[in-house]
Amino acid sequence: MPPLAPQQAERAALCDLFEKVGSDAPTLCEGWATYDLAAHLVIRERKPLSGPGLVMGGAAARLTARILARAKQTHSYPELVALVRRGPPPVLRPFDKVMNLTEYFVHHEDVRRGGGDTTERRGPEADEIEDALWRMLHRAAKFMTRPVKTVGIDLVRPDGEVIHARPGPSVATLTGAATEIVLFLSGRGDAANVELGGAPDAVAVVRAAGFGI
Repeated sequence: MPPLAPQQAERAALCDLFEKVGSDAPTLCEGWATYDLAAHLVIRERKPLSGPGLVMGGAAARLTARILARAKQTHSYPELVALVRRGPPPVLRPFDKVMNLTEYFVHHEDVRRGGGDTTERRGPEADEIEDALWRMLHRAAKFMTRPVKTVGIDLVRPDGEVIHARPGPSVATLTGAATEIVLFLSGRGDAANVELGGAPDAVAVVRAAGFGI
């Protein structure tokens, strides 16, 4: 059987972890236990009306909250995990990599690190997701660093490879594995093993920025 694509491997690993830790385990998503996170993943792929509220506030966010609550009322935790494990519905499968590589890596770490394990993963599967996320950052770094407007940002891997995410009169550097940089830029800075350096004024701007997916 061929190996799973990185986003599929992250989905499977997250579902295994969901089953291991149960429905009330903490996550890095503020206010959400694992039951909430599993419901979020289900409605994201299967309830289109929930989409705007995942990135917007106001009425859209309230609608998404109601859809999420309804998903928990109508599905047990094991049922939600089984739906997540099943993968995206057929209409979304051609977009699986684009939609789900970052999403499932980050939420896998939300559960793993929410339980207190903030170490970086090691091994062949970790290497595969590392390389996949670095390739993704080449395409998406400008979008993921959009909260920063006035200074430059360079993303630097431990091997010295650099992505110039944003130009600017002064530059901050985020140094770490691609996995850790993605967590930082997804709003998980406190849990990410990233070294922030460069010009002090640029570092201050990056520290104050509201990153998130």
